[in-house]
Amino acid sequence: MARRVLSVLVCVVWCCDQSWARPGPGPDPGLNRTRRAVHCNDDLEYRRGDLCCRNCPPGTHLKTPCPTPGGHSECEECDVGTYTELGNGLKKCLSCSLCRPDQEVVHQCISTHNTECQCKAGGFCSPDQACEVCKRCARCGPDEIVVRNCTPTSNTECKKRPLDPGRDSDLTAVYIIAGLVVLLVLVMVPLVVCVRRRNRKATDSERSEVDLTSGCNGTEKPLDSSPRCWTLEEETQFNIVPVNGQESLRGCFEFFEELDVHYHSRFFRHLGLSDNVVKSKDSLTYVDRVHDLLNLWLEKRGREARLKDLLRALTDLNQRRTAEAIVERAVEAGHFVYK
Repeated sequence: MARRVLSVLVCVVWCCDQSWARPGPGPDPGLNRTRRAVHCNDDLEYRRGDLCCRNCPPGTHLKTPCPTPGGHSECEECDVGTYTELGNGLKKCLSCSLCRPDQEVVHQCISTHNTECQCKAGGFCSPDQACEVCKRCARCGPDEIVVRNCTPTSNTECKKRPLDPGRDSDLTAVYIIAGLVVLLVLVMVPLVVCVRRRNRKATDSERSEVDLTSGCNGTEKPLDSSPRCWTLEEETQFNIVPVNGQESLRGCFEFFEELDVHYHSRFFRHLGLSDNVVKSKDSLTYVDRVHDLLNLWLEKRGREARLKDLLRALTDLNQRRTAEAIVERAVEAGHFVYK
């Protein structure tokens, strides 16, 4: 009996020991690992929920994440115009940058590298500052020399030119001579123009006083008599024809602004305009007065109006040089051509 009781106790102890050693039912250890705080290797992995997945290589982006911790994702290559430079878990690639108008492309954008830009020649951006716009390269002054030329990332460097007494004195002399030449030109040009205009007016006035009363054959004639005859030389010189009819004639009206103001009224009376019509334009400026009266004459003459009529009136008033100048300008402007 004692042996039977002892055997039962041994069996009970053995069974209890086996139950303690066998693991009981409980949560999956692997599941507990994923639910803990996840720390991924930033250089090699990206985090997707509670999983760490291997990065997609440069030039690609994530298409489908990995199904298991540390697994490889399904990646897709970047489209044209996009890129990724590093391993990543991005859903799409980054857009390529565009260079500004003041920059030029150093390297075109590819799937693994963004566009590289630099300032165009004549501009620069310091690499330690935000390059929002390229700055203009500096120029060394006349008393400086270039130490280092301007580059896309650095400005021109200058330093003072070493003193050279002989060279400085030569430059000073050159500057003085150049200044005197400029001053002389500024003074002489207006003076020559004024003298030529005064001589021209004086010559026309002398001819008017001497020849105004002479007829075709040298006989005396009244001041307002019929126009004098043209010589063969005048007929040949003024033998021009319009390029575009009356439009060419109108284009020459501006050349009559050079008409001596002392002959203004007599000129238009010679064209057949009445004193009342001529005086009605006295309130206008001289230039506007000339144009208005010429247009009135053109309307009055109609299709019979010719530039020769105006030139004949000038020569009748002994303003031959003015007539010659108008002919030259009319031909130069392309309104008339020699026949």
